[in-house]
Amino acid sequence: MARLANAADFLAISNCLCFVNSAASTPYACFPSDSTNPNRFPISSIPNNVDFDSSFLDRIASNFLDSSNNKKCNFRNLGKSRVFMSVSVGSRTSVDDALFAEYKPSCAFLFPGQVSDTFFFKFEALNVPAAADLYRKANEILGFDLLDICTNGPKEKLDSTVISQVKSSYLCDKPSCSRGTRTREEGQQIIDSVDVTCGLSLGEYTALAFAEAFSFEDGLKLVKLRGEAMQEASDAARSAMVSIIGLDSEKVQLLCDAANEEVDEGDRVQIANFLCPGNYAVSGGLKGIEAVEAKAKSFKARMTVRLAVAGAFHTRFMNPAVSRLEAALATTEIRTPRIPVISNVDVQPHGDPDTIKNILARQVTSPVQWETTVKTLLTRGLKKSYELGPGKVIAGIVKRMDKAADIENIGA
Repeated sequence: MARLANAADFLAISNCLCFVNSAASTPYACFPSDSTNPNRFPISSIPNNVDFDSSFLDRIASNFLDSSNNKKCNFRNLGKSRVFMSVSVGSRTSVDDALFAEYKPSCAFLFPGQVSDTFFFKFEALNVPAAADLYRKANEILGFDLLDICTNGPKEKLDSTVISQVKSSYLCDKPSCSRGTRTREEGQQIIDSVDVTCGLSLGEYTALAFAEAFSFEDGLKLVKLRGEAMQEASDAARSAMVSIIGLDSEKVQLLCDAANEEVDEGDRVQIANFLCPGNYAVSGGLKGIEAVEAKAKSFKARMTVRLAVAGAFHTRFMNPAVSRLEAALATTEIRTPRIPVISNVDVQPHGDPDTIKNILARQVTSPVQWETTVKTLLTRGLKKSYELGPGKVIAGIVKRMDKAADIENIGA
């Protein structure tokens, strides 16, 4: 398996996802103490009878053995990439879901959501061996040539929910970092410095993959199924999404309330994406969305922008997708992330794999709490962040919330 040695390789592989677990063995995932990264739990906090249910570099394995405290550690070398703490309880393994509750962010990777425009992938990505390998794996898993579709279209297929979600999460539009923007050493330093991550909507899968909560193969299968399930749910009812620009969240809610007074229950709308002050996305039935658009000016909205998505994401309209996601997640191996991954649903980092599965199933019907996520990171002391992927939507949101925030876009 190819080794992912630097940020250039990482970014060339994916516009959002860093498949560290399947494509690389990286030393930054190993942390024998908490001195360099406060978000990675200290060995001194490990109770007796701990089972390290993951892998780490053999050369530092001895650092985890503490005979003086009689810690009984079982090291299973699965991939030399990550470590998490679990405690055996009877026949099952229990992981503390609040493992990262006291996280102190310093440097973050932020991943965008579904890319709905018609950007096309570049063949330069194939010049990076690890990227070419992942393209081939993706084609085998998906059953179609993703690179060919993203390069040649047709547009209607490229814009489908399935293709949009897969392309947004798993492959790059251009290997910008491999164009010499950084030395290999500088790129690796960036990767090593990341101690928290999160993603907008679909980007949460990206963040979980970067944190090695699941493998490239499993992540790709989940995103493909998620896109299919959401497309089917969208086809079952006439629905849409619209961005409201220039209003705060309270006024957007009042706008939704006014629109809901004029439509049937089945067409009611709600705020689906809390992006940042002055930018909120509303989802709901088509008639409800049309009512929102018609009333927006009277509420002094600067403008409305209909989103190029299949339906009312992050609302009850996606309920039919939940059961399919739950079934797929139930059979997917999800592990404790190696660093905190902030959930879109409740703005918390979760350590328990079962809780993560539940959160991912709920996410498609729950409003995206991105505004609160960014505020929380900044309040907790975030010093530097990177947006990975096409466009600069995330960077724009962060700057709107804090003009002094240090954020850099990589992959635009």
